[in-house]
Amino acid sequence: MASTIPDPIPGRHDTAYVPPRAVGEALPDDGAAALAERAVPRIEAHGIDHIPDADRRGKPRELFSVWAAANVNYLSLLSGGVLVLLGLTLAQALAVIVVGNLFWVLTGVLAVSGPASGTPSEVITRAVYGVRGNRVNNAVVGWAISVCYFALNLAAAASAATALVERAGIAPGEGVTAAVVVVIAALTLVISVWGHAAIMKLYLPITLVLALAFAVVAAVVFDHADLSYRPAEPLGGAALWATLAAGLALVASGPLSYTTSADFSRYLPRTTPKRAIVGWTALGGFVPGVVVCSIGALAATAVDMNDPQTGLETILPGWFAPVFLSALVLGTIAINALTAYSAGLALQAVGLRIRRSYSVLVDGFAAVSLTLYALLVSNLLDTMSDVLQLTVVLLGPSTAVYATDILLRRNRYDGIALSDESRTGRFWYTGGVHVPGVLALLAGVAAAALCVDTVYTGPVAAALGGVDLSLPAGMLVAAGGYALLLRPRRP
Repeated sequence: MASTIPDPIPGRHDTAYVPPRAVGEALPDDGAAALAERAVPRIEAHGIDHIPDADRRGKPRELFSVWAAANVNYLSLLSGGVLVLLGLTLAQALAVIVVGNLFWVLTGVLAVSGPASGTPSEVITRAVYGVRGNRVNNAVVGWAISVCYFALNLAAAASAATALVERAGIAPGEGVTAAVVVVIAALTLVISVWGHAAIMKLYLPITLVLALAFAVVAAVVFDHADLSYRPAEPLGGAALWATLAAGLALVASGPLSYTTSADFSRYLPRTTPKRAIVGWTALGGFVPGVVVCSIGALAATAVDMNDPQTGLETILPGWFAPVFLSALVLGTIAINALTAYSAGLALQAVGLRIRRSYSVLVDGFAAVSLTLYALLVSNLLDTMSDVLQLTVVLLGPSTAVYATDILLRRNRYDGIALSDESRTGRFWYTGGVHVPGVLALLAGVAAAALCVDTVYTGPVAAALGGVDLSLPAGMLVAAGGYALLLRPRRP
């Protein structure tokens, strides 16, 4: 079964792209009117299909703003504050933040597969799991987890936006909350539906706006922070190691959640240097990740970061509070637009035969429904939060297997072959399943589950006094297992 969703306008695959011309070259017969018509922004028509070389463009440095805008957000701020709330000293928290954000290098490694294949991550991983095995992978890792993250982020943004509405003199209520959620989701989905070119054009100015806003927050927080902060009863021994491991897993879960980084690099020319792709992607996540998480940790030495929004408002200038709240909303829109975009591709890869723009709307409907139900009916957010605490058990091994496949194949992917879902295709393997990839992933997940200490305590974590080694255990077992299983038939 072919995976390409037909392009409704042949030859037009993305927004606002005009082929380069030599200086002085005359316009074609249709003249300036045709050039103006081609420059009108259009909804991206490509989905999970292969991007031909003629449609490739861009520079790897553009990836920096994509990842930077998505990481100046509420959850990064909260993660930094949580490290101090867990009982770490400021120095220990900052060290964990730096080490945890180094996992952005892996996100960069995954991104190199995009230009090599001209397909998104959701298709590339057919090489890892097989056509059928990859459908299950996309249903869980690519779609279900993404929708839960979308809903949690949307709820956080709704809280900030509701505070803005209250400042405008509108009394809060269920109707106001519902309206706020729908408006934020709509703004998010406009970007996701419009697609790749819209993301590339919008995320640089979004990054600059967020950087300015958080620079003010950083200055105020630094002025109030206790740089020599130590908890009244510093942690030591097994308790310290357990907290350090838990904090590392918390911070690393951010970069590990972006197993779809090839989605945003796949339009780059196949000749784009791999080092540049890795470098700009990693820097785009690492720099804001370290800065914003550090702001959260510093703030936790001065205010109550159980609720970062309320806590920070107590020290920010009154005039700046609305700007800060707006920045929280904008940052969430940026991260959720990427999430919805990739989740839409995941739905297509699962086998839903609709256009990418429609699949994104399905994501949005699911996330809005979850958010409204959680905010207005039940404590579903707490349940989703508990579930997502376990995502490192799955995301760590998933990232490790994908990265190992890239290294073993030397990043040689045939996008046309990957798009072939037929039983005679190269990546059908055995009954549609690539046994080494599936076994390695399951082994990594099992190893991580034995070592986890979040919602429940695994037997290994219990034996170690609560030290959570799920992150290294899951990734090492998955990567090592895949390399060993694949060694007899190296790609």
